[in-house]
Amino acid sequence: MPIAVIFDLDGVLLDSERAWNEAKEALVRESGGSWRDEAPTVMMGMSSPEWSAYLRDELRVPMDAEAINREVVRRMRDGYRRGLPLLPGAGETVRALARRWPLGLASSSNREIIDHVLELAGFGDAFGVTVSSEEVDRGKPAPDVYLEAARRLGVEPGHCVAIEDSSNGLRSAVAAGMAVIAVPNPHYPPDADALALAQATVPVVGEVTPALVEAAARRAAA
Repeated sequence: MPIAVIFDLDGVLLDSERAWNEAKEALVRESGGSWRDEAPTVMMGMSSPEWSAYLRDELRVPMDAEAINREVVRRMRDGYRRGLPLLPGAGETVRALARRWPLGLASSSNREIIDHVLELAGFGDAFGVTVSSEEVDRGKPAPDVYLEAARRLGVEPGHCVAIEDSSNGLRSAVAAGMAVIAVPNPHYPPDADALALAQATVPVVGEVTPALVEAAARRAAA
């Protein structure tokens, strides 16, 4: 049986991937940089230092990486204050799973954004630990953020079930040794080979139940 459950944030609890990409694209275009159609896919799962450097070096934003990061985060915070795009069933699922297991959050979002979202969402107290990939060496698909979440929870990674939406997120959790439930992002669907790594797949996070978490753990152990 699982000992802990670790959620991703963007694309799992929030319909926010497009908002992140819109904020980055707007900054690139407004600053005279060169946006690329493949940029959203390339940046999926990157930590803030990684995508800030990508905007500077590859998309030619004429700002230093720290300033790029601050400006994108400012735009995201402003958007979330106007309305938090929670996905259907997000709050109910978090609360239901928190009654059974310790919860962690392993996100590519900035620490500032994670804290802001959980305060607005009203279920931040359900998470025992939250980790931003800017707090570890490498973003997804590297396993670092999931390994750190498990470490802070005091649980072996193999006793955790992760809930993810993207190719890089799925690969990250599996590389950490966790069972995974996929909630595929309809706007940026995961690659077939990444989706095949999951022990279970549901269309929305509201369909993740304690029984499904237990089934995913059993399938991973089989």
